[in-house]
Amino acid sequence: MKIDGKTRLCGLIGNPVEHTLSPLIHNTLASLMEDNLVYVPLLVSSGYLETAVLGANAMHVLGVNVTVPYKSEIIPFLSDIDSLAEKIGAVNTLVATDHGYKGYNTDMPGLLRGMKADGIDLVNDNIIILGAGGAARAVAFMCADAGARNINLLNRTFDKALAVAKEVNAVYGPDTIIPMLLSNYHELAGKSYLCIQATSVGLFPESDSAIIEDAKFYQMIHTGYDLIYRPGITKFMKLAKKSGAKTFNGLKMLLYQGIIAYELWNGTSISEDMAVVVYQKLKDELKSDE
Repeated sequence: MKIDGKTRLCGLIGNPVEHTLSPLIHNTLASLMEDNLVYVPLLVSSGYLETAVLGANAMHVLGVNVTVPYKSEIIPFLSDIDSLAEKIGAVNTLVATDHGYKGYNTDMPGLLRGMKADGIDLVNDNIIILGAGGAARAVAFMCADAGARNINLLNRTFDKALAVAKEVNAVYGPDTIIPMLLSNYHELAGKSYLCIQATSVGLFPESDSAIIEDAKFYQMIHTGYDLIYRPGITKFMKLAKKSGAKTFNGLKMLLYQGIIAYELWNGTSISEDMAVVVYQKLKDELKSDE
């Protein structure tokens, strides 16, 4: 692409940012859309987040993605926040306005869009969420908002699961989320579940572990969805597939959260044909890492 005085800048702020796949997503989209835009990773050291936000605004940076550890910490430095991001308590996308940046969370809409692309409908389904960290909390809000029938949140520490359940139930009504100890998963027998794996267990390079390894657990699952995409096939997915479940990783969540951010920045719509092109590039890039 030709970079000139009219080129718009977008980027990712976080720490670390060296291994991000976001530039591949956004620069490919800019090329496909013939937009004069470039996207780069921007390392922000601890203690400099507010300075980074003010600097980006001063330099008219069109849009910013936010990754760990700043998704919640960045909220006080925004001029506005979208209602979904406010509910979740985490922002991963900043959109420039006349008064500063407005914060959005495109992770959960991205996951929902990715699930729909894979033929998964949360409405009236029975859900198991594994984990109670930031990702699991956001997934819990998403499932509640999407109209899942019942949502069971399992975690090694019950107090953490209870804290997430209280937050979601305060918004969507009592007993929307049922907190459980992970070790009590056998109590869920009798139904067929969509299970969303939202912990870091199984993440590369610790790829030989699953948070639950009992084959009887996986017999309750009709679909296993792991938010991890490195490796492309996690042990959780292998165990679920062995029991006859459909399995998916988190690569489409990564794809669609990026696409939604790009659409917000540029006031445009990305076609599914373009999404397929970017998805293939992501798969090729991950394959080259193996």
